[in-house]
Amino acid sequence: MACHLSELVLECHDPAKLSEFWCAVLGYVELDVDVDAIEIGPASGFGGPAPTIVLSPTTEPRTAKSRLHFDVNATDRDQAEELQRLLSLGARPADVGQDGTEGWHVLQDPEGNEFCLLRTRLDQP
Repeated sequence: MACHLSELVLECHDPAKLSEFWCAVLGYVELDVDVDAIEIGPASGFGGPAPTIVLSPTTEPRTAKSRLHFDVNATDRDQAEELQRLLSLGARPADVGQDGTEGWHVLQDPEGNEFCLLRTRLDQP
């Protein structure tokens, strides 16, 4: 392997709000907080098998659908139960042109960033 995906950077208007949301969704913790960004990730920290997420503040408005999005899978429940949990955390359904026959749900985080909840349940590493 030549490279390892170590972190993703998500520009946002309210890093604290998205940190709370994504930490609850992924079981992540805040690893580093400064005036420029909040880094969240697994409790084991940066450099492990799962990438960290840097929530970087921006004042620029979002003008289009995201070109990159997260896909998530439930680890301890079925897709329908996980969908309800995500909605209770603040996710909202999103319409990006799906026809209703997909095996995934398209959602938005509290700032409107699309992500998908896939059908397959994964065991946690």
